[in-house]
Amino acid sequence: MLAIHRRFLVLVAAIATTSVFASSGDSFPSGSATPEGAACDFARAFIQRDADLFEEVSLRPFGGGESRAEYESFLKETKAAILAEAKRPADRGPRKIVKVFASRSMSRSGPASYGYASFGFADVKFVDVVVDTYDSGASINRTLVIKDTTGQWHVHPVPGIHPMLSAGLNSESPSTLGVETPNTSLERTREK
Repeated sequence: MLAIHRRFLVLVAAIATTSVFASSGDSFPSGSATPEGAACDFARAFIQRDADLFEEVSLRPFGGGESRAEYESFLKETKAAILAEAKRPADRGPRKIVKVFASRSMSRSGPASYGYASFGFADVKFVDVVVDTYDSGASINRTLVIKDTTGQWHVHPVPGIHPMLSAGLNSESPSTLGVETPNTSLERTREK
């Protein structure tokens, strides 16, 4: 009976994942249920020049003081910049997602511990997303993703504002475990 129940859950997850992939316009994860989905939606916000998607996927302002004010200002200015960019022809910046790597915890335990103790965050990870750009080929974007108090994953678009949450982020080794697409239902493969 337990085996049948597990198969059913796997089937439901596969259907849900496939519909999420299909709704995003490409074969990569989407949505706030997974760190990879949040990171891909963040890339899509810039690819599609979608300020609403940027706002939706970005971590809500948190904490207080100068860092919160700086973060709120960054979100407002970036949203305005995306809206302005949307009026231009699409001839610069990211063009499409070409590869997504599985989320990883940082080598240092400090960021996740700090996030939980200070803000109640359930987890702090990162996802490497490779995008093709209009002008310079492929670019790897290391994206800080945070699971909030509601269990949803969001992107911290400017991790330097909160250095305790991002300590060691850019010192991590290159990711090697890719997310399979398109019809994978959350399976992952090691890069060859």
